[in-house]
Amino acid sequence: MIREPAVAGQFYPASAQELKSMIKGMVDEKAHKEDVIGYYAPHAGFVYSGPVVGAVVSRVNFKDTCVILGPSHTGAGAPFSILTEGTWRTPLGDVEIDFELAKSILANCSHLKEDRLAHLQEHSIEVQLPFIQYFKPDIKIVPITLSHTNAAVYKDIGMAIAKAIKDTGKQVVIVASGDMNHYESQKTTHTKDRQAIESILKLDAQQLLERVREFNISMCGYGTAACLIYAAKELGPVTTELVKYQTSGDVTKDLDAVVGYAGILFKGLKESPQVRLARETVESYVKRGEVPHLKTIPPEMKGKAGVFVSLHKGDELRGCIGTIEPDESNIAQEIIRNAVQSSTQDPRFSPVTPEELPELIYSVDVLTEPEPVKSEKDLDPKKYGAIVEAGWRRGLLLPDLEGVDTVKHQLEICRMKAGIGPEEKVKLYRFEVKRYK
Repeated sequence: MIREPAVAGQFYPASAQELKSMIKGMVDEKAHKEDVIGYYAPHAGFVYSGPVVGAVVSRVNFKDTCVILGPSHTGAGAPFSILTEGTWRTPLGDVEIDFELAKSILANCSHLKEDRLAHLQEHSIEVQLPFIQYFKPDIKIVPITLSHTNAAVYKDIGMAIAKAIKDTGKQVVIVASGDMNHYESQKTTHTKDRQAIESILKLDAQQLLERVREFNISMCGYGTAACLIYAAKELGPVTTELVKYQTSGDVTKDLDAVVGYAGILFKGLKESPQVRLARETVESYVKRGEVPHLKTIPPEMKGKAGVFVSLHKGDELRGCIGTIEPDESNIAQEIIRNAVQSSTQDPRFSPVTPEELPELIYSVDVLTEPEPVKSEKDLDPKKYGAIVEAGWRRGLLLPDLEGVDTVKHQLEICRMKAGIGPEEKVKLYRFEVKRYK
């Protein structure tokens, strides 16, 4: 099956030569390419939104396949539609559907249906293709159209995409196609789009959907953005970057009724081996009750040391357990033990659930051996962690924590954690950490 272009000659030139020339003027071919999990980009006529798309795709190192999520504007066909075979044609050539990846996504998701009708006249996926082809002519795609629904469905689709990527081992970039607020003044659109963009940059799909409703933001791409957020967080640590934002009014100079366009990169974070081990341990234990069994110990984790594993969910602490002095035969085993305890046995929190895993942020602190100090003058809350000791009671605080700027505050927290009164005499110790994120 060949899906012929539906909006060539309308949204973009129908001539291959004119189309290439137009795209060339909108991209930066010298831009540094980055490995990304995906990106969010608009789908209007190229004269309006092309500069935003161009700025984003110029930064992308395209791989084997693009999964392209587009909102349904026509209402035709199945509400959540995928195509698993065939070819999409544009003036720049034919693009083959990645059969293996598409079939895997379909098998993992009860909401998606194979449906050709939904794609025949829909432009939201089609207009992404020429920009991708410009940089990667042999790209394969998986096209998926989405109708309006709730967070649970978008999450299910996003997780199915992530699982299929993991199962097939494909090198994939996920493209979420979507415009921002429609047909209000430049000022109003800027205000509303700021709310939505902030939620996307925070990787908070639930907040995005809530803000769309609360502020009546008429963006057509909130569903595709939500799916990308859920998929990206499942595929590993991710950060976001707003590359470019503008409106149609910036082109037409008519500021009374504009459409907003945002280009956002979803970039995978490079994890240290220590953090990767902590994350894999928590995910394995929470999902299956198992811990990793290491065949070989990485050189940087062969020594012995105290270790703290901290989990955050957004800006909030979600668990932190550690050892001042080593209990295990090497740092790797220390990380595994404390990662399990941080996620399930921190008495301040309930155990981490499987649903929370994509939202967790990890850090691992490897401690030097504590050394006694004579007075508070030997402490520095930015450089040293502190330990206060009175008999069998011992309170510890890691260094360089947000909001802890003085030795007095640091020691107050240590005393409170250990149940040591402000007037009780204590022994003081300090230590340094190497923090991995």
